[in-house]
Amino acid sequence: MNGARGILTPEMIEPEINAENIHFPNTSLVVLENTVNKGGGKCYTLEQIVPIAQLCKDRGLKLHLDGARIFNALMHTGDKAADYGKYFDGISVCLSKGLGTPVGSVLLGSKDTIKYARRLRKVFGGGMRQAGFLAAAGIYALDHHVQRLKIDHSHAHILADELAHCSWVTDIIPVETNIVLFDTVEPADEIVNKLLEKGIKVSSTDKNRIRFVTHLDIHPEQVEYTVGILKGM
Repeated sequence: MNGARGILTPEMIEPEINAENIHFPNTSLVVLENTVNKGGGKCYTLEQIVPIAQLCKDRGLKLHLDGARIFNALMHTGDKAADYGKYFDGISVCLSKGLGTPVGSVLLGSKDTIKYARRLRKVFGGGMRQAGFLAAAGIYALDHHVQRLKIDHSHAHILADELAHCSWVTDIIPVETNIVLFDTVEPADEIVNKLLEKGIKVSSTDKNRIRFVTHLDIHPEQVEYTVGILKGM
């Protein structure tokens, strides 16, 4: 199903819940992504999540949050992290990306959920010894790198503002967090290669669409340099 920039509503989800019918798989889980990657970093608000959680409760479904960029969403919406636990049966949080750890993500859930997840991890050969140094990096990121995500959002807005003046850009998805998606006149891969020649790494997500992502390792001087390159293209 397609929502507005990936944002789903109860009205969109309910028709997709399969009835009790041996010809169809049982619907058991609804998954939301926050922020929505292909929606250009679009955020759910808690106000939008609550009715979806109620629908899942009414229909006996589990609700999971793919929270790879959840703290970016929280910095934008002002919602509280603790409130999310009231509505989701499971939450995955990425500690890399904007939070800046070398690697790693965590799964949040009830004791029974985590016990079962550990068994599944073992079955699939997961697990890592001496992982404390990665845990330490994650703790440091949560203590020191959450509030600074606002800097990444500011950098994304600066880039989007400059792209709006570029004649080779046809459309820019409104920026909320740290992802800038925009469409180009010429093939996206050609633009990607031109920027790479200048030391700017971006990616194409479609034939005429490019994605910029700002993060911990992007500094103001680099944003200024990128703006200068865009001005000359």
